[in-house]
Amino acid sequence: MKASKHLGIVLSIFLLAAFLLAGCATATPVATQAPAEPTMPAIPNIILATTTSTQDSGLLDVLVPDFEQRTGYTVQTVAVGSGEAMKMGQECNADVLLVHSPAAEKDFMSSNYGSDRRLVMHNDFIIVGPAADPAGIKGLTSATEAFTKIADSQSPFISRADQSGTNTKELAIWKAANITPEGSWYTESGQGMGATLKIASEQGAYTLTDRATYLANLDNLELENQVEGDAVLLNIYHVIVVNPANCPKENTAGAIAFADYVVSPEGQALIGSFGTEKFGQPLFTPDAGKDESTLGNK
Repeated sequence: MKASKHLGIVLSIFLLAAFLLAGCATATPVATQAPAEPTMPAIPNIILATTTSTQDSGLLDVLVPDFEQRTGYTVQTVAVGSGEAMKMGQECNADVLLVHSPAAEKDFMSSNYGSDRRLVMHNDFIIVGPAADPAGIKGLTSATEAFTKIADSQSPFISRADQSGTNTKELAIWKAANITPEGSWYTESGQGMGATLKIASEQGAYTLTDRATYLANLDNLELENQVEGDAVLLNIYHVIVVNPANCPKENTAGAIAFADYVVSPEGQALIGSFGTEKFGQPLFTPDAGKDESTLGNK
């Protein structure tokens, strides 16, 4: 009887302790792993001047929000040709550039307009045109030969004519072919890549485009990929920080943060996966840290 009484007391104490512990567990919220909030930058707004292909392809739609979430910066994007983007940097109207005109970029850096230039990614240019292919260039592997056939047949060709990286590449190919493009068959759009593709499609004309913008807009175009694979069609992108020695009022800290991000493992992973789900292939190849001389065509 006495043992039974002790057993009852022990059980009562055990149940009371269990009840109290349960009560404490209910009253104390379980800690959750909230995403780390970035420290708000002193100057949160930065201006990115970039080629239209990074915008028209949709890459910036994923890259910029991820950067903003990770760093607290807010990016104002100005999508123009690479030549115009570098002019903005030269005139202190941009903090950081994402461009694809290597020869002009080297001139920009040698003139001390930029303080830091880093390799980011590449894809390639292709020559597109109507399915009827009046110049007979489909399947050629030489961009120079294709341009020669277009000029000889006076088939319609749309040039961006905006000093962009694409326009610079186009003019270099005409020069290599010893051709001065002029006449009614040669039209200057003065537009970005997406708009120029639309004009070429509407007019049944050829044009030079980066592959990413072409694929991103393919559903709305009556244009086929006619020529690809020539080594001269390699398309390389760099990020450039505008030189604070020339532009002391620019947001250099923000520019460096953006440059750091696009070459970081996180930024490079986004670049390397962009387009895979929709097109079955990435639209850009991430290249941070690589030897630029080793880059090749797709």
